[in-house]
Amino acid sequence: MHKKNIFWLLSIYMLMCAPVSAQVLFEKDCQTEIFVGKEEKEVVHTALEILQKDVKNVFDARLVPASAPGHDIEIVAGTVDNPEMQAYLKRNEVDLPPIMGQWEAFQIRKLGKKQVLVTGSDARGLAYGLLEISRMIGVSPWEWWADVTPDKRDRFLVSEIKEGQQAPSVQFRGIFLNDEDWGLTPWSTKNFEPEAQTQYPVKGRFKGQVGPKTYAKVFELLLRLRANTIWPAMHEVTMPFYFVEGNRKMAERYGIVVSTSHCEPMMRNSATEWDLAGKGDYNFLKNRQAVVDYWTDRLKELGHSDNIFTMGMRGKHDGRMIGVKNTHEYKDALNAVLQVQDSLLRQYIHPDSKKIPQQFVPYKEVLDVYRAGLEVPDHITLVWPDDNFGYIRHFPDEKERKRTGGNGVYYHTSYWGEPHDFLWLGIVQPSLMYQQMKTAYDRNMRKIWVLNVGDIKPSEYLTEFFLDMAWDINLSGCKSGSGVVFSHLGNWLNQTFGKKTGKELLPLMKDFYLLSHIRKPEFMGNTRTYDKRHEQIADLPWSTEEINERLEQFKKLSDRVEKLYATVPSNRKDAYFEMIQYPVQASNEMNKKMLYAQFARHTPSDSASLWKKSDAAYDSIVSLTRRFNSLLDGKWNHIISTAPRGLIVFDKVKRTASSTALVSSPAPLQLWNGTEHDAVTGQHTVIDGLGHSGKAIYLGKGGTVEYEYRNFRKDSLTVEVCLVPTHAVEGGKLRFAVSTDDREPQVFDCETAEYSEEWKVNILRAQAVKTARFPSGSRKGRIKITALDEGVVIDQIRLR
Repeated sequence: MHKKNIFWLLSIYMLMCAPVSAQVLFEKDCQTEIFVGKEEKEVVHTALEILQKDVKNVFDARLVPASAPGHDIEIVAGTVDNPEMQAYLKRNEVDLPPIMGQWEAFQIRKLGKKQVLVTGSDARGLAYGLLEISRMIGVSPWEWWADVTPDKRDRFLVSEIKEGQQAPSVQFRGIFLNDEDWGLTPWSTKNFEPEAQTQYPVKGRFKGQVGPKTYAKVFELLLRLRANTIWPAMHEVTMPFYFVEGNRKMAERYGIVVSTSHCEPMMRNSATEWDLAGKGDYNFLKNRQAVVDYWTDRLKELGHSDNIFTMGMRGKHDGRMIGVKNTHEYKDALNAVLQVQDSLLRQYIHPDSKKIPQQFVPYKEVLDVYRAGLEVPDHITLVWPDDNFGYIRHFPDEKERKRTGGNGVYYHTSYWGEPHDFLWLGIVQPSLMYQQMKTAYDRNMRKIWVLNVGDIKPSEYLTEFFLDMAWDINLSGCKSGSGVVFSHLGNWLNQTFGKKTGKELLPLMKDFYLLSHIRKPEFMGNTRTYDKRHEQIADLPWSTEEINERLEQFKKLSDRVEKLYATVPSNRKDAYFEMIQYPVQASNEMNKKMLYAQFARHTPSDSASLWKKSDAAYDSIVSLTRRFNSLLDGKWNHIISTAPRGLIVFDKVKRTASSTALVSSPAPLQLWNGTEHDAVTGQHTVIDGLGHSGKAIYLGKGGTVEYEYRNFRKDSLTVEVCLVPTHAVEGGKLRFAVSTDDREPQVFDCETAEYSEEWKVNILRAQAVKTARFPSGSRKGRIKITALDEGVVIDQIRLR
């Protein structure tokens, strides 16, 4: 090219990108320089690549690495212990940020009007700091996983940078990819990454693999959500994580800590790996050496990888340890297992096992073994699970809270098992998640938080909400107090779909989460898994009036969602369908399918029309799911199934008839939500959106709440106390006393054993109900409820 032409083009470029009165950080078709030291760890350079991609997508601009820090470099980034960064700060008389020695902290500040300084206490902290800039320029963590395409911009000013310092509330924060049989694995194998290479043939029970290209997207999402931990997909249909070439290296590239679930000790996915790499039976009692050799091989392979090791042992998958006959034998076996595992870790990972991250998960039957006196070494983190439906089973006592290994939580937004799966839409009430996780945090469960997210889609909001709490338990930027949950949801909706649409969506999504909590869509058939007494579709115990009310409520939500689609910006319409429209409208159709079928069974005169409506709802679910899997030229093909696990609730309803009438449910004489009290004493907390009422109240031990009744004209009082079906917070009991006026209080214990009939009923209806009867004294009086233990959560009071 002629020299004059080069000079002319360069002059045009300089004029276009010349400084204006306000200093520009990024500008369309221009270049911004950033300094990141070459010696920074790989995760930092990975985060830099993500930020470079985001700058290109938003501004059509370039973010170019500089060879050295200087006054003319727009962004300077480094860890605080980096000598080059320390020297630069000293030259410019800038104090070291007060994050030295903290875990994954970062600080963003402006140096004068032209330069942005990003510092991290360590590599992941710096990576989060760089990606905080991505957030500031309008890039959602869900830009790829939910197609939240960022808005284009012409420029971004240095003055728009939000200065601040952040550090996580919870040390290890992550997700568990689980029950991937009908979503993630077929999508990755058949659609997104069929080329992934495995150490063993994908045949027989293996249906596919989740490979490094897929995990790169997962790990990028985790970095954007300021998470650091993965429990990889581990079902029998999926080739194990370490048997797929490139998976381990991809975790290292993104700085992700690889761990495993409750039934995968020593980084071994025994649901599948044992049959490929083990010898004989997976029985520690009778085949100890083969089991030890099997664990040893993996530890030798890992070396100094970044892992959290699951300790103990269960069955090959989600079942009891093989060979133990009772709890006492189980305890003795686990004591032996823990000693052997400690010896292996010291031999192959680090001579001081106390410096190795380890976790013990008292899941299902293992909690009974732990409570029987199992001594878990103090340096191992106890990760306490919920009951698979959002209610944490055990909160640490004073001794457990002082453990050097600390405590954590394993929580679910998706589950396969009794009393019924909920794998389809991942619907958990955000207010319940908040109440449980805040209680956990307040009781020092702060070391590890892991969320079972199923296939990730469509649990996007709940995943972000969980990880936002793990990063900042106070949810800074949200309104404090009882409205914190919906403040967070409102902010998320505004950021994702625009303020106008977000404002319209907030009350809609409040109602959606409430209705879905009262009865999850997968529970609408009144069936149960693994229970022959409840394997066929049956009536729900609802009256005609209750059914019609629910149908009308869902119809309004569905119609409103459909109408709002037109208001969503064009670059967010796919995201809207994936995260809002599909779950709301599919839930509506599931309710229509089941409830019109229930009407049809009891209405012979109009059964043909009602069955037609039920069948049409089934067809609508199929159509909605086909649309989802066809989005963006098939990007998501195979990610959503119309029938996870092939359960009967997903089929067209079989046409049957009933000779009995629908139940009658007389309205209570008076009904209160938890907050409609006339007096309250002691420690108590209100969380908007919690329970059937959306206005539940949490009572601390000794707290009381009173409700006044009037114009009562019956000989006796029947008081139904409806509670959020949580578990004991202290001492294994969850008792409350209820009384009227000066009568003797009646005492109830709400704690339930997992898999008991009472627990199953409570899970399916999302309420625990206790009934007290008293002789009537006067036409008006007060119902008084006293929490005898910590953590009684009152949802509704019904007077009959």
